[in-house]
Amino acid sequence: MFLTISTTGTPERPATDLGYLLHKHPDKAQTFSTSHGTAHVFYPEAAAERCTAALLLEVDPVALVRRGKGKGRGGAPDAALAQYVNDRPYAASSLLSVAMTTVFKSALKGDCRAMPERAGEPLPLRIEVPALPARGGAELVRKLFVPLGWTRVEAVAVPLDERFPEWGDSRYVRLVLEGELRLADALRQLYVLLPVLDDAKHYWVAPDEVDKLLRAGEGWLAGHPERGLITSRYLSRRHGLTRQATERLELVRLAESDDLEVESVDNAVDETTDTEEKPLPLAEQRRAAVLEALRAAGAGRVLDLGCGQGQLVQALLKDVRFTDIVGVDVSVRALTVAARRLKLDRMGERQAGRVTLRQGALTYTDKQLKGYDAAVLSEVIEHIDLERLPALEYAVFGSARPRTVLVTTPNVEYNVRWETLPAGHVRHSDHRFEWTREEFRDWAGRVAGRHGYTVAFVPVGPEDPEVGPPTQMAVFTMTTAQETTKEAKAA
Repeated sequence: MFLTISTTGTPERPATDLGYLLHKHPDKAQTFSTSHGTAHVFYPEAAAERCTAALLLEVDPVALVRRGKGKGRGGAPDAALAQYVNDRPYAASSLLSVAMTTVFKSALKGDCRAMPERAGEPLPLRIEVPALPARGGAELVRKLFVPLGWTRVEAVAVPLDERFPEWGDSRYVRLVLEGELRLADALRQLYVLLPVLDDAKHYWVAPDEVDKLLRAGEGWLAGHPERGLITSRYLSRRHGLTRQATERLELVRLAESDDLEVESVDNAVDETTDTEEKPLPLAEQRRAAVLEALRAAGAGRVLDLGCGQGQLVQALLKDVRFTDIVGVDVSVRALTVAARRLKLDRMGERQAGRVTLRQGALTYTDKQLKGYDAAVLSEVIEHIDLERLPALEYAVFGSARPRTVLVTTPNVEYNVRWETLPAGHVRHSDHRFEWTREEFRDWAGRVAGRHGYTVAFVPVGPEDPEVGPPTQMAVFTMTTAQETTKEAKAA
């Protein structure tokens, strides 16, 4: 694979400044290792009037097959049909894009400490790619590059065989681009559009590809007339990722059209509607108390029952000791907000494997909730009608039966300390009840006795000598005899 970048200059502003912008000295030939071969950077010409940098990528077909396991993951059909004999070593593709991020990492970002003002200016550029796969032909190449400000976009189709013109053209073109652009912009455009034209990638397209696309497409992709095609092909036609990217790009377009920040446009979900009490430090103290109790119990697999908008799940994910986290809530909207908070669609594969969000009613038994180390009901029981509490009790303590159960709930005695809370009112309009410390201890003691648990109580928040803490927490621990019976049944 071969790519050349040329520019012209004057004695005052020599073309050899290209070496500073690319962070590659014109007098040296340099070699870089990539995941699928070796990249070479050298300068066929380097003078004040004209300078050309060349990137040559030597692909190792054996390494390509071994790393891809011969399956062509990510939509590389050629690797699947002909593992060792194909166009991968010769035609510009996602392999060249990845090599560019390795070799021209700083240039792609527009960083140049030696000549920062030069990096921010348009340069007279000429870029040539001798063999570029273009599914869609030369016309598609022009549709993709002309709107980006290139004054010359030449895409000459390569015939299948010059001796037999009746066979027609191949899917390859020789690409020449000329125009005045910032070097960083030109490189980012190539990074995205090379695999788009090839309509294939040599690696699996994970959710983080959306972020890569948006970073590389900053400043040009949101308003591109072929945005839909570019997004779909770059993300290997994965509909969920394409939809995610399209929504975010539309926000960028709207923000740019009104000269606003994206954050000021993306305000559809009001974060102030979180159901946590205010002030916020109490909510943070409550999560900290829950996390401390889970760590003390040695829990690895945790249920967050009534997970709401995912604040606790988010905190659990930050600690690698929690290997399997399941958030359950009856509200689809709450789960949608939780997924957004956690950025599930952009999460790496390993991290995403640790968390699951499920819709479910806590008053019904669910066999899929069995076998976990711990369950948390944080500010949940007070949202359930008193007559339905026995159903929740059985679903958690009688059916799921985790070794540890943590239950937090408001201490109604502390309500007199809230200056903004009218006398006789509960803290949240959806609370069916709020218990005193004695009422909570009585309920927790009866539950523990019926289902083979012991229970301890932990104050959460500043403890008032007269009315106690604002939040009370019960820590249920399965008795040794019950745990032995449970393990025996499992065996």
